[in-house]
Amino acid sequence: MTSTTTDSPTAAGASVSDGLGARLRALPIALWRGRAADAAWVRPALLGLLAATALLYLWNLTASGWANAFYSAAVQAGASNWEAFLYGSSDAGNSITVDKPPASLWVMALSVRLFGLSSFSILLPEAIMGVLTVALVYAIVRRHLSPQAGLIAGGVTALTPVAVLMFRFNNPDALLVLLLTLATYLTMRGIEDGRIRWVLWAGVAVGLAFLTKQLQAFVILPVLVGVYLYASPRRIGTRFAHLFAALGALVVSAGWWVAIVTLVPASMRPYIGGSQSNSFLELTFGYNGFGRLTGNETGSVTGGGGATTAGGVWGSTGIGRMFSSEFGTQIAWLLPAALALLVVGMVVLRRRPHVDGARAVVLLLGGTLLVTGAAFSFGAGIIHPYYAVALAPAIGGLVGAGAWLLWERRGALWARIVAAVVVLGTAWWSVALMSEASAFLPWLRVVVVMAGVLAAVALVALPWVRAFGPIAVSAALVAALTAPLAWSVNTTLTAHTGSLPTAGPAVASTRFGGGPGQRGAFGGQRPQGFGAQGGFGGRVRTPGGFGGAPRGTGQSFGGLRQGGFVGGLLGGEVNVAAATVSALQADASKYTWAAAAVGSQSAATFQLASGEAVMPVGGFNGSDPSPTLAQFQQYVADGRIHYFVAGIGGFGRANGGSSISSEITAWVESRFASTTVGGVTLYDLTSGTSTAGA
Repeated sequence: MTSTTTDSPTAAGASVSDGLGARLRALPIALWRGRAADAAWVRPALLGLLAATALLYLWNLTASGWANAFYSAAVQAGASNWEAFLYGSSDAGNSITVDKPPASLWVMALSVRLFGLSSFSILLPEAIMGVLTVALVYAIVRRHLSPQAGLIAGGVTALTPVAVLMFRFNNPDALLVLLLTLATYLTMRGIEDGRIRWVLWAGVAVGLAFLTKQLQAFVILPVLVGVYLYASPRRIGTRFAHLFAALGALVVSAGWWVAIVTLVPASMRPYIGGSQSNSFLELTFGYNGFGRLTGNETGSVTGGGGATTAGGVWGSTGIGRMFSSEFGTQIAWLLPAALALLVVGMVVLRRRPHVDGARAVVLLLGGTLLVTGAAFSFGAGIIHPYYAVALAPAIGGLVGAGAWLLWERRGALWARIVAAVVVLGTAWWSVALMSEASAFLPWLRVVVVMAGVLAAVALVALPWVRAFGPIAVSAALVAALTAPLAWSVNTTLTAHTGSLPTAGPAVASTRFGGGPGQRGAFGGQRPQGFGAQGGFGGRVRTPGGFGGAPRGTGQSFGGLRQGGFVGGLLGGEVNVAAATVSALQADASKYTWAAAAVGSQSAATFQLASGEAVMPVGGFNGSDPSPTLAQFQQYVADGRIHYFVAGIGGFGRANGGSSISSEITAWVESRFASTTVGGVTLYDLTSGTSTAGA
C-alpha cells in the first residue's frame, strides 16, 4: 500500500516554507484589505490617513535644526558614549544627566547611531511616534464603534496643532503620548477578552512612560485601573489579581533603571540633573513630581502660579486654563466639543452592560481627558503650553466616538439638534480662538462660520432632504477642522527652537514666550500669520530673549548680555563662530571636557557646534550643585577641562537652588586670564593654573 503522507524532514521543511511564503505573499493584500467584514474603502482610508499624517509630520522636518538643543546635545552624547546613553547624560564626559529619565533619548540616540548625527535623525523618531499614535487612536475608537468614528478620531488627533508641534520636536512628550495611548489600547483589549497578557503589557507601557517623563505617566493610572475594574468580564478577584500583576510589570519595566541609578555609587555615575541632592527619587517626587502640582520646585526657573486668581509666571490656575490664549490655540479647538460629546456618550450608552466595549472606550477617553486636564489646570508649578499634547488623543477619540453615536441616532430630533448645537458651538469657539491672532488669515473665520451654519441647517433638515446627509458631514468637518488645519500647516512650515515651543502663529497674550518669536514675557515678537509676510512659510527674525542675536543674522554667540541662556531657552537662534569652534576642537582629545559653561542650554550650543563634550555647570538652570567648587578645582588641577566659557549662564540660584555655579565662575575669573575668540570670552584653564582649592 502506498502512503499519501510523509514524515520526511525535507518535505516537512518545504511545507513550512511554502506556508510561510504564502503568508508573506498575502501580507500586502491583508494590509490593504483589512478585516474581512470591512467595506472595501475602510483600509485604504486608514492608510490614506496615516500617509497624510506622515506627510504633515515629516514635511520641512529639519527646519528646526537642533530643535531643543538641551536634548539634542544629550542625544549626541549618548550616540558616542554608552555610559552617557544609559544614564541620559548631557555630555559625553558624564558630568550630569538631563532633568528627565532617558527613554526618549535612547530612541533618538539609536536613530543617530543608525543614520548619523543630524537634525533629521534626531527628529525622525518623533514623527514616527506621531503616526503610530494616530493609528492607535483610530484602533481604540474603531474596535467598538465604526471605521468612520476611528477615522474622525485619528484625523482630529493628527491635526491638533500642539500634536503637530511635538511630533516634530525632540522633547520627551512625543514618546510619552505614544506610550500612554498604547497603554489605553492595551487596557481596552484586556477589557474585551479578560486575558491577563493585555494588562501586563499595559503595565510595561506605563513603566516605560515613567522612564520618559516620570510621574506624569501615572496621571492616567486611576482611569486605567478604574475602568478595568468596572468593565472587565472577569470575576472581581481575578480583576484585582490582573491589576496587581500589571503593577509588577510596571515596576519591573521602570524599576531596573531606577535600581541602577540608585544603587550605583554617586562617584561612579553622573550627577542627577534637576535634583539638589544627586537623587533620582528627589527628582521624581519633587522637581518633576508633586512640585508640578504644588509649585514647590527647588531649583526651578521660578515659582508657579499658586492661587486660581493671582497667577504667576506660569499663569493663573483654574478650570479655564486650558481655554486661555496660552493653551487655547494649542489644544482647545475641539475641547468643548469633546466635553459635550463625552456627556452624549455617557447618556446614550448608560443602559448598556458594564462589559460593553463602546462604553469602556468612552470611559477610558473621557477619564483621561478629565484627569489630565485637571492636573494641568490646577497645577501651580512649571507648566508649558506644549504639555497639553497629552490631551490630544483623548479629545480626538471622544470627538470621533461622540460624533458617530449622534450620527447613528440622526433619525431622532434631539440627536440632530444636539449635533447642530455642537457644530455651531465649535465654529463659534474656533472664531474666538482665531481672533487671538487677528492678522492670521482673517477670511478663514468667514469660511468657518458659513460652514457651521450650513452644517447645522443640514443636520436639522436631514429627514426631509436625504441629500443633506453628505452636505451636513462635509460642512461639519470644514467647520471643525479648518482652523486646526491652518494652525497645523503654519506649525509645519515654521522653525521651532529652544525649550518653550508653541504651535501656530503668535497670539496676543502668550505669557512666557515660546516658538520662534512668540510674544512673551522674555521672548521677542514676530508678525502674525504664516511667516513675516502673513503667507505660507517665511523666515522670522526674532530677538532671542534678553538681547539675543536675531534669527538669521549670523551674529556670534556671546554671553548672557548677548543672548546667553535665556535666548536658547525661549527659542532665540544663535550661532557659534568658526573661530570659537576651532578653539574648542583644538587638542580636544587631551581633555574630558573641551569646555565648561554655566547652564545646559549654553553648554549644549557649544557642544553641538564643536562635537566635543562641554560640561554644563549647574545643570539645566545653572542651579544644581554639580560639580562642587572643590570638584571643579580638582578637574582643573588634573587638566580635564580646557576652557571655561564666560558670561553665559542659567538663572543662578533659582527658586532656592544652589549658587555653586556662581562660585565657580567667580573662582575662574579670579585665577585665570581671559581671551575673546569669535566674540566669546574664554578662560584657558590649562595655562597658569594654581593648585586646586587655592
